[in-house]
Formats: sequence, structure tokens, C-alpha cells
Amino acid sequence: MKASVFLLIPLLLFMLLVDIYTYRGVKPLIARFKNALARQTLTILFWGISLFIFSCFTLFMFGIKYVQQSEIYIYVGYLVAGFALFYIPKFVFILFVLLKDILGAIAKTTKWFRERKKKSVPQFNSTKKMERSEFLYQMGLVLAAIPFASILYGVTKGKFNFRVMREKISFDHLPKSFKGLKIVQISDMHLGSFNKNFEKIALAVDLINEQEPDLILFTGDLVNNFAEETDGWAPILDKMKAKIGKYSIMGNHDYGDYSYWKSPEDKAKNLQAIKDFHKEMGFKLLLNESETITINDEQIALVGVENWGKPPFPQHGDLNKAINGSANLPFKILMSHDPSHWDAQVLDTDIALTFSGHTHGMQFGLERAGIKWSPIQYKYPRWGGLYQQKDQYLYVNRGFGYIGFPGRIGMPPEITLVELT
Repeated sequence: MKASVFLLIPLLLFMLLVDIYTYRGVKPLIARFKNALARQTLTILFWGISLFIFSCFTLFMFGIKYVQQSEIYIYVGYLVAGFALFYIPKFVFILFVLLKDILGAIAKTTKWFRERKKKSVPQFNSTKKMERSEFLYQMGLVLAAIPFASILYGVTKGKFNFRVMREKISFDHLPKSFKGLKIVQISDMHLGSFNKNFEKIALAVDLINEQEPDLILFTGDLVNNFAEETDGWAPILDKMKAKIGKYSIMGNHDYGDYSYWKSPEDKAKNLQAIKDFHKEMGFKLLLNESETITINDEQIALVGVENWGKPPFPQHGDLNKAINGSANLPFKILMSHDPSHWDAQVLDTDIALTFSGHTHGMQFGLERAGIKWSPIQYKYPRWGGLYQQKDQYLYVNRGFGYIGFPGRIGMPPEITLVELT
């Protein structure tokens, strides 16, 4: 309870200050409406939305002690979306209100010093002041509309705007029979966040099948926390087709570590149900083990580790155990959920290609015109796309689903297609 209060009070104070300053800026614009009812309606609407979000945050922080059911993630998503949709644009707007106030303060200070020196002071031009204020208000509204529209698109359309990212990677020691091998990677489904939106994901499955993959690799985070999130998804997800096979690993969210459990047995039961679902959707789950892939009597190793992450993320992965049994194979592919594992351990091995996920690209960023940026890069230097060090490669998938913020802005959900040459 104390932790909730310490988190809630600064947040509500921040929201209140943003609201007060924003209203200070929009009030002159509202006053321009000649109709009194219109002015009253806009004022009530402004404060009504703010009060509603205030109330939701308060009820959530004081009413939810532990995440004990999958629906909580949906409610959290709505709350985060509401905050982002209304407070980020307000914050942009008040920067222009603040600029107006700063310019006004400079003008008043200059006037005061001139009067002190008893110099002739030009008549204050209220018309010019009004024009400047109007310009800054309107510019603030226009620029605030950009994040509002982006967030609105991200939570309605962007989170289902799946894109296929294609890469060709060449290896000198790849067995000839595997030349042209097509691998589709998906990662971070977070099924509970989709809120049973089966039709949208069925279209994504069709897009996966259109790539005609030889292998489909899923690199973890099937759920947010609970096995019940998988209910109803098997008939959709088992339609993914691969000529050779479909393989998967566990991510940090799959262990049920983000909830309070009544007993260790309940947590273990939840974990087993999540593991069993991989089989229901037609995937072979690799738990610190390797699989031998054979084509025309030539072989490569597919290695899968359980989640390996730096604290506070759990470390269940055992790379040495996973590689054991495939050491004699000339070419190895690794699935490891967290890309930080690559730098920490994988670069010390003969693993040629690693597939990871975990970062989601923070579900926000910019990847256009040669620019590749996301805030997540300050925590994970290798956060999205293809990376190379000498003759070893890492591909980090930007995520198939979402968690927390129920949308994606400039960082579409990804289906990766890698062809080996």
C-alpha cells in the first residue's frame, strides 16, 4: 500500500499540474466561442476526462495489490493508452504556453527596466501581444495533434499492422543442402494482450504462411503471465505451416514470475499448462536442448535455451547444457529470448546465427530514411534487426504482440524472414 501511495501521489501531482497549465492555455481559445453552452460543454469535457483518468489510476493503485488474473493486463493497457492519448499531447501543448509566458515575462521585465531609467517607453501594443499569443496557442494545438493522432493510430491500427522483415545471410560453412533455407521468426506474442482478437491474428498467420518457410521459430513470451491467456488460440496458431518443423523457447513472461501465487503448486501447474500449449499449436518446445535438422544426409543443430536474462529478469537458461549433444555439428542456430545473452555468452561459442526478441523495439521508434532509433537502445544496444560480429550473427525480432501500452508507434509488429545462403 505504501509503495502504491509513493508511486501514485507524484503521478497525480504531475497530471494535475499538466491539466492546470493546459487549461490555462486553452481557456482563451474556449472563450472565443460565442455560444455559452459550447463554452460550458468544452470546459466540462476537458475536466471530465481528466477526472476520469485520475479516478482510474487511484482505483487501480489502491484496489489491485497483485496481478492475479489475465484481464488485469487489458485494464492496465486501457489505462496506459488513456494516459498517453491525453497527457502526452497536453505536455506538448504546454511547452508553447510556457514559451508564451517566458516571452511575456521578458517583455514585462524589459518594460520595467525602461521605466526605471525614465526613458520614453513605446505604447504597449495589445494587438501584437494578442497576435503572438494566438500564434503560439495555435501552433501548440497543431503540434499536440501529431502525438494524439500517432497514439490513436498506434492503439487502433498500428498494433495489427504486421510487416515482414527480410534478410539474406551468407555463411561459408553452411552445408550445401541448407542453401536457401527459409526461416520465419516470430517473438513475444503476449496472447493475453490481444483480448481474443482472433481475426486479426489469423490474418498474420496467413502472412506467415505466404512466406513458405522451411522452419518457424518462436523465441518466447507466449503469454503475459497466465496459462488461461492461451484459451481459444490453438485453432488459430496451429495453422502456421513449415516444411521442416516449428520450434519454440520460453521467455521471461512465461514462467509466471509477475504474479502472486497461493502456492508453489499453483505456479508450477500454470507453467506446465503454458509448456503444454506449445504442443497444442504444433511447436516443439526446446528447454535447454538441441534438435538436429537433416536434409540429404547433411545436418545442422537448432539449439534452444530457456530464458537467460540479466537481473531482474530470471535466468533459467543453460547454454552449455543446450549445446551438449550437438557439439560435433558444423553449423548451429540458437534461439535465446534475451539479446543480451549474445554478448554475454554466445560470442564465446561457435554458434553461427542467434534469434532473439524481448525488446519489442519498445513499441515506439523511428526507422525511416536511414534513421534507426528507439528509446530501448539505451538499455539494449542490440534491440532490433540484424547484428554481426566477425562471422557470427544475431537477429532481434521487434515483437509480434505488445504489453503495457496497447499499441505500436513507428514500430510495427514483426514477422522475420531469414534466408541462408
